[in-house]
Amino acid sequence: MKLEAITALFPDLDVIELTTWIEHRWVRPQHDNPDVWTFHDIDIARVRLIYDLRRNLDVPEDTLPMMLSLLDQLYDLRRKLSAVSTAIEDHPPELRDQILAIIRNDHH
Repeated sequence: MKLEAITALFPDLDVIELTTWIEHRWVRPQHDNPDVWTFHDIDIARVRLIYDLRRNLDVPEDTLPMMLSLLDQLYDLRRKLSAVSTAIEDHPPELRDQILAIIRNDHH
């Protein structure tokens, strides 16, 4: 997919700006040859996130790496908590209740 196809999805996003985001490694599409990039859904979602942060929230460019890092950590934590939740659900009710009681006591 050419960069123009991605920039067409976002008002006032041009190829130069998108290329800068890729150079900064804020977005990491596959680059199989000089003219074709492979943007997966996750890459387009990342472009949308950066676009919203820059255009709608006016996040300065020099602050963006820190914000993206924090958001990446948050998403990673959510994935891990989901895995823990699934693992807890696979145990007998008595053990689940014990685990939940321990979690509740740590937060109060």
